[in-house]
Amino acid sequence: MSKKRMQEVAKELNVSVKEINNVLSEWGFKKKSNFAYLSEEELNIVYETFQDRVKVEKEKEEKKAEEREKKEETAVAVKEEQREKQEIKEEKREVKEEKKEKKVEKKKEEEEIKILTIPEVITVRELAEMLDVSPNDIIAKLLKRGILATINQGVDPNVAVEIAEEYGYLAEVKKEEEEKEEIEKEETTPENLQHRPPIVVIMGHVDHGKTTLLDTIRRSRIAEKEKGGITQHIGAYMVETSDGKKITFLDTPGHEAFTSLRARGAKVTDIAVLVVAADDGVMPQTIEAINHAKAFNVPIIVAVNKIDKPNADPMKVRRELSEHGLIPEDWGGDTIFVDVSAKTGQNIEQLLEMILLLADILELKADPTKKAKGTVIESKLDRHKGPVATVIVQEGTLRVGDIFVAGATYGRVRAMFNDRGERLKEASPSTPVEILGFEDLPDPGDTLLVVESEKKARQIAEQRREKKEQKVVTGFKLEELFKKIQEGDIKELNVIIKADTIGSLEAIKKSLGELSTEKVNIRVIHGAVGGISENDVMLAKATNAIIIGFNTRPDPKVREVLEREKVDLRLYSVIYQVIDDIKKAMEGLLEPVEKEVLLGSAEVRATFKIKGAGTVAGCYVLDGKIVRNAKARLVRDGVVIYDGEIENVRRYKEDVQEVAKGYECGVKLKNFNDIKVGDIIECYEVKLEKPSL
Repeated sequence: MSKKRMQEVAKELNVSVKEINNVLSEWGFKKKSNFAYLSEEELNIVYETFQDRVKVEKEKEEKKAEEREKKEETAVAVKEEQREKQEIKEEKREVKEEKKEKKVEKKKEEEEIKILTIPEVITVRELAEMLDVSPNDIIAKLLKRGILATINQGVDPNVAVEIAEEYGYLAEVKKEEEEKEEIEKEETTPENLQHRPPIVVIMGHVDHGKTTLLDTIRRSRIAEKEKGGITQHIGAYMVETSDGKKITFLDTPGHEAFTSLRARGAKVTDIAVLVVAADDGVMPQTIEAINHAKAFNVPIIVAVNKIDKPNADPMKVRRELSEHGLIPEDWGGDTIFVDVSAKTGQNIEQLLEMILLLADILELKADPTKKAKGTVIESKLDRHKGPVATVIVQEGTLRVGDIFVAGATYGRVRAMFNDRGERLKEASPSTPVEILGFEDLPDPGDTLLVVESEKKARQIAEQRREKKEQKVVTGFKLEELFKKIQEGDIKELNVIIKADTIGSLEAIKKSLGELSTEKVNIRVIHGAVGGISENDVMLAKATNAIIIGFNTRPDPKVREVLEREKVDLRLYSVIYQVIDDIKKAMEGLLEPVEKEVLLGSAEVRATFKIKGAGTVAGCYVLDGKIVRNAKARLVRDGVVIYDGEIENVRRYKEDVQEVAKGYECGVKLKNFNDIKVGDIIECYEVKLEKPSL
């Protein structure tokens, strides 16, 4: 008898893992985890114990099934006879009642008020069709109101309601939210639910073998009949294991896959595979990946890579990861660890097996009979094909010819391709496809929904486009904390901390943890040493968090992302100021905020030592302007080295008040000489503003 896993035996015998462990412990064996193998002796004991029970239960079930079938057959026969008699009687009644109802309906139609629902976006032609009048009549009504409009021009919904009422209709505007609910209200019947392949994202530190692992999996899983090698067309692909089961992999950077999609409300990934090099161990980006996955409650499987190297130490990886809450099953935890070599292909089969086992436990199911629903992973504008998007189907089955709406755009599926460039006629749940037929480019994270008509798809898309232009989505602000606590909108304050040293980071984490109360819990979802990155901003947007920077700075590109995504960034240089601000915000006692206005930034390209003056920086102004006597800080590799003032600014041999973008100048910082080539000098001023509660 070959070895079997505990989980498989439990499923086969229709008993729980706990019951099997109880039996084994009576025989003197140790308790085992869900994925542990049972020896031949243990299997014999388990089968002998539960086999009789299974046989008795099967016999009972078979007898009950036979009795049910007999009862159902007799009941069906009786019902059919009764139905035939009733149908004859009902047909006679219906003929008489139809004549009466037609007369009553004519009178009611004359007496009753006609009800009409008008969409938020409607043209003159569409309004005329709804009211069953000529478009010229609608244009005349609009002219009386001082509105010049053509037949294809949009009509204000409130004006459309007034015109409809003039024609005797009781009209109301149908909002986009109601439209969306109507589309998505299609119910799922439990009988139609089927198991779907898991969607997996690969995460980890740079150079730990993520790309090599993905390539190895893809090469080893391509069908033998496939010719011409592998052609990766889209940002996701599906592989098939040796036993015929499928897995979908996202072929995008792990953090990007999480943060950019989650920031737009999209939940795509089911499992995260964390790749850690056995010869390198846990690195900063590894910890970042763990925090990202935990923030979104995505289960993690750890792939310990590069075990073929002579200095590989898989146990070291386990020890380091256990400090971050990922405890191996062998040590009594619940995290699956697999030692692999992406280069040689060692244990790749085992990794895929573990992904499928975890997917079984998660019970991933979808209804393929519903209207298709999916999420846009990425989009691009092709010179020959036009707008093209990669979509992962999550519910229903997407077919060529289906009309859909995706975010603020719509279209018809003209063609679908899989990751190998093959044409598909339909795509079932968890299938990644490249779709042609969009009117405009959708945004990553947009939900694609199939609708019944192009008219409806266009209306919804136009409504969303208008709202998108009007609506400015803002992130969570610290000033709003007290108000949200009072209203009961917030139970947990999410915080991201970026500090200059590990000591500062741990001190801030500990202090913030002590501020948690019954009303609001402060949760540090990510903390690391170094400058503030775009990834931090997108994680803050996705989790509704604020970013605290302690002696660290964002670069100009990150500042642009902060402004675009409306994420709250707080910069500090003293720990007690961090604690005081959070505490005061929780109590609603925030004092006027010191708002920093960045005047400009310059890059140090040379340094000059001058007797009696010290070190002078030869700079090139990158942005804004550098102003004499203004406040300034020196930033090196994203970390603040100096915070003070600009003592003097020179251009050629003359002292100047300021130097604009694109010009070179000499800058002398007050009481500071440790300046190096490549440093960034930020020039700023501080203004006081009242907090907006």
